Amino acid sequence: MIEFGQVRAFVAVADELNFGRAAKRLNMTQPPLSRQIQILEATLAVKLLERTSRSVRLTAAGRAFLSEARTMLQQREHAVKAARQAASLAGGALSIGFVGATTYGYLPWLATRVRDELPDIEITFEELTSRQQLDALRSGRIDLGLVRPIETEKPIRSASVFREGLALALPLDHPLAVRRRPELSHLEGQPFIMYSSGGPYMRTLLTAAFDANGIRPQVVQSMSQAQAILSLVSAGLGLAIVPDETRNACFDNVVFRPIRLGPSVFAELHAIWRSDNRNTALPRLRELAFRTAR
Repeated sequence: MIEFGQVRAFVAVADELNFGRAAKRLNMTQPPLSRQIQILEATLAVKLLERTSRSVRLTAAGRAFLSEARTMLQQREHAVKAARQAASLAGGALSIGFVGATTYGYLPWLATRVRDELPDIEITFEELTSRQQLDALRSGRIDLGLVRPIETEKPIRSASVFREGLALALPLDHPLAVRRRPELSHLEGQPFIMYSSGGPYMRTLLTAAFDANGIRPQVVQSMSQAQAILSLVSAGLGLAIVPDETRNACFDNVVFRPIRLGPSVFAELHAIWRSDNRNTALPRLRELAFRTAR
């Protein structure tokens, strides 16, 4: 079994190419240093260093192992640092995954509430797709995810924390821009920028609304992210229906108008987490998210 002391000794010798300097760097004498290298070579069953009375050089195996050895030491340092940081916090630490759609309003709002109400918990945010968040939850990489509604299975649980209306995004000079509240029927035959299969929740939501109302817009482009969709609207390529919070995106040539797709049709955001997660800080975060759900 490889020990970190052996790896650290090898890296020092590989850097210095001199046992005397390496021993001094590690604050030890040469005999135990040489012994560490010998044990490491025996464990790996390869020769890492060519040694003579005058020189030390890496073998081909040594050069290959050096890169991995540095990575091992870096990972160890990172693990130690993370553990010490978590231990120094009375409330603990949490990692939150989020989809890009949350950045227009909900995520900044939640981050502010966490800062104000849970200051003793260290929060790390990571942008991931919904599917990536499911994988990250299974592996323990994140503690909580923020996603559009998605099918889950035990032990992953899901609950709605936010829902928002929908808005029609259109170029500033489009004839419908003068209307305060366009109707869905006004989209018949209009060039339309649709969500692609990369944004399945919104695509399904819009398709169902169009089918229910017998509306057939002319889909000219499909994009997975609202930011990309709005960029095409700004270029005058067509209209789009997006969650209302995306009006916070900055596009000079785009105006937003409220539009109803049907009774009780909203874009929802869900929190997902593992029911068997033993992180003691997680219930406090969930309680905050659910108590202040909008």
